[in-house]
Amino acid sequence: MSGGAPASPAMTVREAWIPMPDGVRLAATLYLPPDAGTARVPAILEYLPYRKDDQMAVRDFRLYAYLTARGYAGARVDIRGTGRSQGDLPAGEYTEQELADAEAVIAWLADQPWCSGAVGMWGISWGGFNAIQVAMREPPALRAIIAVDASDDLFHDDVHYIDGLLHLDEYALTIDHLNALPPAPEFPLEEDILGRRFDAEPWLAAWLGHQQDGPYWRRASLRPDYSRLHVPAFLVGGWWDGYRDSVPRMLAAVPAPVRALIGPWNHSFPHDAVPGPAIEWRAEAVRWWDHWLKGIDTGLLTEPPVTVYVQRWRPPDPGLAELPGHWRHEDALPPARSRQLVLYCRGDRTLAGEPGPAEPARLRYVPSAGTEAGHWWGELTPDQRGTDAFCLTFDTAPLPEDVEILGFPLAEVYGTADATPLNWFARICDVAPDGTSTLVTGAGRPGRPDPARDPAAPAQDAPAQDAPAPGAGNGGSGPGGSGSGPASDWLPIQMHAASWVFPRGHRIRLAISNALWPMIWPTPRPATATVRLGPGATRLVLPVVPPAPAPGRPGPGFPPPEPADGPPGVRAWGDMLPVRWSVTRDGTGAAVACWRGAAGTKFGWGTVTDEEHLEYRVADDQPALASARGEARTQIRLADRILELTSVLELAGDEQCLRYSFRRQLRRDGVLIRERHWERRFRRDGH
Repeated sequence: MSGGAPASPAMTVREAWIPMPDGVRLAATLYLPPDAGTARVPAILEYLPYRKDDQMAVRDFRLYAYLTARGYAGARVDIRGTGRSQGDLPAGEYTEQELADAEAVIAWLADQPWCSGAVGMWGISWGGFNAIQVAMREPPALRAIIAVDASDDLFHDDVHYIDGLLHLDEYALTIDHLNALPPAPEFPLEEDILGRRFDAEPWLAAWLGHQQDGPYWRRASLRPDYSRLHVPAFLVGGWWDGYRDSVPRMLAAVPAPVRALIGPWNHSFPHDAVPGPAIEWRAEAVRWWDHWLKGIDTGLLTEPPVTVYVQRWRPPDPGLAELPGHWRHEDALPPARSRQLVLYCRGDRTLAGEPGPAEPARLRYVPSAGTEAGHWWGELTPDQRGTDAFCLTFDTAPLPEDVEILGFPLAEVYGTADATPLNWFARICDVAPDGTSTLVTGAGRPGRPDPARDPAAPAQDAPAQDAPAPGAGNGGSGPGGSGSGPASDWLPIQMHAASWVFPRGHRIRLAISNALWPMIWPTPRPATATVRLGPGATRLVLPVVPPAPAPGRPGPGFPPPEPADGPPGVRAWGDMLPVRWSVTRDGTGAAVACWRGAAGTKFGWGTVTDEEHLEYRVADDQPALASARGEARTQIRLADRILELTSVLELAGDEQCLRYSFRRQLRRDGVLIRERHWERRFRRDGH
């Protein structure tokens, strides 16, 4: 452990090397209370590949200042082969080596003279994923975890195959770009350090080589067997985060004590949340740690286990800073008082409690449709009418009263197509009296059965509707309970978890389509789909929360986020996210979607700036030729030299294959000093 200087009255920052059993050392930044030399405190581990000494330095400092002021030590550790840590770059995410190293890190932390022997693990996104995965291994010193915006299913609910469908975004470009950088702040160029990273195969190549669920994805996924989690877990999610579904699933299925907090946020810590309201959620985190790591009775286990932000309607606007709604405690998610509301899709394009006559509805596949649906079933989106125009849409009559949903809506689509493969998508929108369409939730699925996730196929008519349609009597049948047609055309789409209150006078819309570009990579062949309507056919099942007789308990009054300074002498600017696409189309049906971002940080030792650009192309008459190109550039200005790393990612295809290309180049003072290029072809496996 190297020496450190006080960073603030409540925090001392030290750098440390943590030895692994094979001799490799992992780099750690320790954020310690000022009395850590005389009083033993619990340690909170965050374990990431995201370069603690440059990319994440400002964020980490602000995050841990809150903990150290309340009697906890923070340990921010770079995963082997990333950031400042030694060793080879891992072959991908959540490898056996990564998780075994985490166990060694936890044991090392518990054994430090300033540590009480109790360790917690927390993190957002990757840090939440591996907190869950390490907890499944039950290291002796690990007493509890907090997982923020994390998934329990690495194939279906991660960023690579959203809903089991191929997704490509700036993360695939960013991670394979930054993985090549040598450690900060020295940025050494020696072969034994630089070569291990720069020459390592990009991770996207491995992901494209596993286009279906299986051992590669399930090795570190909790979802196949929830009984493996016994470490207490505090789960934090956002209604506008793409990973929110794991929270209600884990709450319902794991044997460990679980608490859940779901707010109106995108992919962010709640104290940094956009959209807001942002809250000082770390006060709840400290209560969690106090209970499990210090043995203090905080009353935590006597409180309702779920706190949700109940969202109310707002107009479609990606720039909203704060969303309307209120907090509420619940005993379960969805609440026990919830009822299923079944609404049938009818030939007159209405959505009603009674089915209409049996008839087909045709839908042409428009590969360039879907840009208004957003990036990954997360973040705020614009008016959905642009995407709705290329869908089959079904609307209720104006609602005679408010309707609240909380949970997983289900679209039971009965559909076939004249070409395969073909994806299917369902979205729920809130249509205001002026016609504006606000996205509430949605999901997609392949056009083939998914035995691991589809419920049992419907077999017969069975009246089971629990809640009357707004302004209508009972009738129809419950989810999975009807179906006079062939089970082969039954395509249930469980949409992502949602909270929403549809106001009186608004309409509920179900939109069905076969494309959501560029969120999901287009299927290769022109097609026309047929959706079956009528009795025992396509319908929407909503988890409705009635206003009576047992409303949930009023929620807490969360304090606003506590202000925090960054590390002394460090200044950051710019923002890569959230993604805002610009879209252009020509008269042939070809479309181009572009995104660009830039950010930078000035340190005492130099300046790091990052730029990225991503462009997608598709033509409606030739979807097999869809393509994407991404460019990333990082410039490091040091006292004695300027380094510039550039990466170019290209993905294109035809009806049978996807063609992948990735090129890295490193320049010193403008002179090319290292270059690598990978080209691969992957057979389309249902995408």
